[in-house]
Amino acid sequence: MHHTLIITDIAEQLDLPELTVLTFQQYLQDYPKLNEPKTRVINLCDTGKYLSQGYYCSLLAEARQHRVIPGVNTINDLRPAQADQELPAIAIKPQEREALESLGGELFVCFGKTSDVRLKRLASVAFSHYPSPLLQLVLSSDVTAVRCNSVGLNEVPESLQPTFIERLKQFTQQQWRTNGRSKQARWDMAILVNPDEPTPPSDKRAIANFVKAAGKVGFHAEVVTAQTIGDVEQYDALFVRETTAIDHATYRIAREAEREGVVVIDDTQSILRCCNKVFLQDAFTYNKVPAPKSRFVTNADEATCEQLIADLNLPLILKLPESSFSRGVYKVETREALISKLNSMLKESALVLVQEYIFTEFDWRIGMLGGRPIYACKYFMARNHWQIYNHQGDKADSGGFVTLPTFEVPRPVLKAAISAAEVAGVGLYGVDIKQRGNKVYVIEVNDNPNIDSGIEDKYLGQELYLLVMQEFASRLERRGR
Repeated sequence: MHHTLIITDIAEQLDLPELTVLTFQQYLQDYPKLNEPKTRVINLCDTGKYLSQGYYCSLLAEARQHRVIPGVNTINDLRPAQADQELPAIAIKPQEREALESLGGELFVCFGKTSDVRLKRLASVAFSHYPSPLLQLVLSSDVTAVRCNSVGLNEVPESLQPTFIERLKQFTQQQWRTNGRSKQARWDMAILVNPDEPTPPSDKRAIANFVKAAGKVGFHAEVVTAQTIGDVEQYDALFVRETTAIDHATYRIAREAEREGVVVIDDTQSILRCCNKVFLQDAFTYNKVPAPKSRFVTNADEATCEQLIADLNLPLILKLPESSFSRGVYKVETREALISKLNSMLKESALVLVQEYIFTEFDWRIGMLGGRPIYACKYFMARNHWQIYNHQGDKADSGGFVTLPTFEVPRPVLKAAISAAEVAGVGLYGVDIKQRGNKVYVIEVNDNPNIDSGIEDKYLGQELYLLVMQEFASRLERRGR
């Protein structure tokens, strides 16, 4: 995590004790520091004059290898070389011209944002061209463009100051885009992770492999969190590598990305379908996907429980509709345990899925991408447990694994995996299947399957990561981006 410094001309300009606010003189004298963490600088000094304090603030920040906004190039871009030259301009759309005219021909943009929804695109474009904390956009004389001017904190209108301060706070928490990166990258990708997640879909080494593979197919990939991603519209692609849920930040970020035209895996349709076992089980039935015999129940009265035992036999598997990594899944072996566990689960959900218990020593996991299998694993049950994962408090034990090429997977297993994935969509899925002789049973489709270094990539190696990233590239190619 970066340490962020906010530099101003006058110490009294900002009263933000929760942030590190310094004057230019303090920054000049006190930095760089020995063993300092990675440091970012938000330069709020007046940069309008050549060789001003604001200019030197950004120049020194770059010399000290501190990431800074605005950079020296941006400062120079926004200052005409000659006094009689005009400020740089950005073309606008007719509706944006009308909106600007209604505002008197002027707009202040705070960190690429404006409260006026009519000018949201223009604010974002101006910031992407000239990344500066505060931009003043002025309608050109021929009303076909806006002139862009970087202004200092002292020029923020009083009415805009609360908004500016709020957006300043937000920006200090965001992931910053890499300035001056190689233009060989055609697209930008955000890889969403949660570093505090105990059982993430991909470990750190796998994430690093994804970043490396992304670069090989034309992406500049940044690893972000829900707190640091910032404006998702700045990316061309979003790869969710945090465990997903519907009532969760992963779904909200993916949904926002889709609205902005970003290519997303996991897409929200996949999250909605895969995160709810009620949907999957119903869809398996309608689409004739082989699955264990199942029932939905809404109560735990004696008649219901007797019928479940008669139809499915004991022991039974009880599942909450939304669960992952074997959580929310229970095995009951007696009538009394069935009634008790159903009663407690129905307090959490209006529906509970009840399935017949099928014993196997391992589960197949077939990785699916874009409708085709890309990897295959056998996951063995945890020691002295009936599931792959054995959760004990915050810790989870798991069984062994075997990774093998998809062409060695029995044909009925592959066929079932393809059919099950079609129910969910065309994203990245992990299809869990049990096999007894020639019979197969699809247990579930996971929208955010594990891809960990040394496990799922054991056979394909780096090729697995390239396959995933190539899918993103192909989707963007098809859309002409």
